Amino acid sequence: MSFQSFKVLTFDVVGTLIDFESGVLDAVRRIGGRSAERHSDTAIFDAYIRGRDRNRGRSSDVFGEVYRAVAAELDLPSDARAAEAFQLSVLRWQPFADSVEALARLRRRFRLVAMTNADRTAFSAYEQALGRPFHDSVTADDTGTAKPDPRYFAYNQGRQAAFGYAKSEILHVAQSQYHDIGVARAEGYTVCWIERRQGQEGFGATPVPETVTKPDFHFPTLKALADAIDAAG
Repeated sequence: MSFQSFKVLTFDVVGTLIDFESGVLDAVRRIGGRSAERHSDTAIFDAYIRGRDRNRGRSSDVFGEVYRAVAAELDLPSDARAAEAFQLSVLRWQPFADSVEALARLRRRFRLVAMTNADRTAFSAYEQALGRPFHDSVTADDTGTAKPDPRYFAYNQGRQAAFGYAKSEILHVAQSQYHDIGVARAEGYTVCWIERRQGQEGFGATPVPETVTKPDFHFPTLKALADAIDAAG
């Protein structure tokens, strides 16, 4: 399969382009102080997943409650100031080291579309941090649902079709097997797995998928994808 078949790259944002795992760990350890020191990364991630599952609303609204759930489980400070600090930290999650440069290169060749479970407010912060590389974007505010709901992918397919792009011309690029790779493949998308946790155990702060889906393309970083596309000419 040739990269020249594609005109559009759609991207998961949080986890693929934005390093939310570091953001979660840094915030929990900073806010939790000495109480957080005894907890492993895995324990924090597991508590975070459960907290987010119980608070599924807009990321700009509910992450204070996500933190309260984490704090209750791990016995961390849970006052209003701590919850507010975690909520604000979500808007400051930073890109992976390769994201900005790789996206700039990819933009020269493709239409870039963000597909994120973040709401429009949070996405605005991430887009700015990424250098505003996208030609179009779809957020949870637009779809009224979140990945891995197949309706999210159907919404984007319809949107891109309105701009004249067929599904066969789209390559979906994502880190999460749970939120993106499995469902996108089932919905007929060609998929590229950016395995940010390659060489690490488990799935980190992302829910464990029922099965690991074999992607059409597989790279450890976004830079590696951009390099492969440049090399293919």
